[in-house]
Amino acid sequence: MKNTNLKLRGMSCASCANTVEDAIRSVPGVNECSVNFGVEQATVTYDPRKTDPKAICDAVDAVGYSAVPVQDDDLFVTDDAEQKARQAENRSLVRKVWVGGIISTILVIGSLPMMTGLRLPFIPMWLHNPWLQLLLTTPVLFWSGASFFINAWKALKRHTATMDTLVAIGTGAAYLYSLFPTFLPGFFSTRELPADVYYEAAALIVTLILLGRLLENRAKGKTSEAIRKLIGLQAKTARVIRNGTEVDILLAEVIQGDVILVRPGEKIPVDGQIIDGSSTVDETMVTGESVPVKKQPGDEVIGATINKTGSFKFRATRVGKDTFLAQIVKLVQQAQGSKAPIQRLADQVTRWFVPAVITIAIATFIIWYNIMGNVTMALMTTVGVLIIACPCALGLATPTSIMVGTGKGAENGILIKDAESLELAHKLKIIILDKTGTITHGKPTVTDYVTVNGTAHSNELNLLRLAASVERNSEHPLAEAVVQYAQSQGVELTDSQEFEAVAGSGVQGYVSNQWVQIGTHRWMNELGIDTGALQQHWDRLEYLGKTVIWIAVNSKAQGIMGISDAVKPSSANAIRTLQKMGLEVVMLTGDNQRTAEVIAREVGIKRVFAEVRPDHKAEIVEELQSEGKIVAMVGDGINDAPALAQADVGMAIGTGTDIAIAASDITLISGDLLLIVTAIQLSRATIRNIRQNLFFAFIYNVAGIPIAAGILFPFFGWLLNPIIAGAAMAFSSVSVVTNALRLVNFQPKTLG
Repeated sequence: MKNTNLKLRGMSCASCANTVEDAIRSVPGVNECSVNFGVEQATVTYDPRKTDPKAICDAVDAVGYSAVPVQDDDLFVTDDAEQKARQAENRSLVRKVWVGGIISTILVIGSLPMMTGLRLPFIPMWLHNPWLQLLLTTPVLFWSGASFFINAWKALKRHTATMDTLVAIGTGAAYLYSLFPTFLPGFFSTRELPADVYYEAAALIVTLILLGRLLENRAKGKTSEAIRKLIGLQAKTARVIRNGTEVDILLAEVIQGDVILVRPGEKIPVDGQIIDGSSTVDETMVTGESVPVKKQPGDEVIGATINKTGSFKFRATRVGKDTFLAQIVKLVQQAQGSKAPIQRLADQVTRWFVPAVITIAIATFIIWYNIMGNVTMALMTTVGVLIIACPCALGLATPTSIMVGTGKGAENGILIKDAESLELAHKLKIIILDKTGTITHGKPTVTDYVTVNGTAHSNELNLLRLAASVERNSEHPLAEAVVQYAQSQGVELTDSQEFEAVAGSGVQGYVSNQWVQIGTHRWMNELGIDTGALQQHWDRLEYLGKTVIWIAVNSKAQGIMGISDAVKPSSANAIRTLQKMGLEVVMLTGDNQRTAEVIAREVGIKRVFAEVRPDHKAEIVEELQSEGKIVAMVGDGINDAPALAQADVGMAIGTGTDIAIAASDITLISGDLLLIVTAIQLSRATIRNIRQNLFFAFIYNVAGIPIAAGILFPFFGWLLNPIIAGAAMAFSSVSVVTNALRLVNFQPKTLG
């Protein structure tokens, strides 16, 4: 299966989104499809043996809309083009609103005597001349409001109906009705209620709805602000050294392997590795780390970060769509284009919304005409029903909040893979934290080294050589600590043969024809190796909360090392805050029980799973899920990937491995555990915002449609003016988007 994203054009409401989604799903070979009206994007999973993006786009074109595949290479170009297209659309809407506004004002002034029932001598009677009003209304309806009628006709040809259908029928009905008193005075008149024209209603309704669409477009543009901020971080040019000469080139021309010079105060153009020079780099905009990071030869640098103090040269390792910033942009766009489960109800409602409203409008006309025997009253209530109904508010309720929420997450150093993960995070009850690299820095150092042979320095160094020569083949942080300690002691390492890593236990291999095994106390016992000679030292080091590894040569215990990994400064505060938020925090580690308990006490964790093999971590997650609770797993290593995938919400520390990040739902870029707090608080704020939007959208339609149909007339003798209905409909979507934009002001709170 392959995935593709399509940029959609021509949708005017959530009903359009449903039509497009149905069209894509009908293409043979399409497995999944999600159309997001808020971002005008479709995410499609398809079988490349049966279909391709062109066939899918053709299916969208066939139902009256347009679609263009979005390529990864276009990530930075697409948003700029999208912004220009939105600006052009807004300029067109502004012109139409101005024309409609001026003409509608004249029409309303001319209709005030009829609307109020009062003689207003300051208003000339010729302004209410039906022929003049017809002349003024026609360009508003068929130029400013042309899109409503064009889209309604397209929908009719597809045997569907959209919000444009409602507007076209409502304003068209008012316009056509007014033609009769204009051309055939007295046609609809009765002695009790003479017929009048309602041109001003048709013109003003079109203008108000266009104004609402303009404000909605501008507000929706703000919801994409996070993407534009991220894209704006990248440098425009790079100073590349080619053939010994410094050349300034456009960023798009940089290729992998180029040597790039960066001076103080400049942005680093692409990702790479320093080969000469040193400096400090401000990575705040990408990782959230507020303190500049020292960089020297061999260190990685990230594109879009800012060089602070020194100059350096680095070799480009990732360019274009492969840079860290490009991947962040892609993840944010992917999340903003996805659908949250909470949106399903709104989708089901909008699927039947327009047909239901048209049915209600027809019923309204029949009922009032039969009761009152007056076409004017029946028609005005019918127009009111058609105009006040708004499926857009329902369609925008969820995606706008998701767009702002995921964008706000990116600003805070939190990458959310999809809307479902963002929604699920607010339901979490248990947070499982891996110890090494998550609660601790993940950079352990050797603090104690004890050998069986006592103080013979040559024996200690030889044993250290054997152990480090095997350990340097391992990627484990403890192995790195052993190698660094050996190098600091001036030990020269040699090659090892038949190296093997035993998951959750240790490593082994031959060095200088000697069989060397380095690992846990449990593993030594499983191997039948006698540990009695060093048992006392092992007890002491474990009591101090240090990780102890054993060194055995030719199946005999020869030494132990005490390794310490400092707890991150923010860990205790983050865990305390999570607990005050009502979450149970659990620690999971492969370390021995005593060491795990020391770390757990230091950070305030009460429930600990220690000595857990990597292949059993997912089983622990499953065990906690069996308690009926929503579980998150937070980890950074390759051995955490199965547990991250098993958890309801997997959170990977961004400083960890690519595999862990790929298996997770949420990535915490900087590795600060306070980002877990931020992620959960952001999820809660976003879902609260979505619920507010859905409540408003449902209540608006549930209350507005019956009022427009005249339900209050028998009790109060009052009917809703279609103009007021049009204003209400126009601003309902705006209010939903405006409420979503309140999330821009989200600030995390630390309760610890």
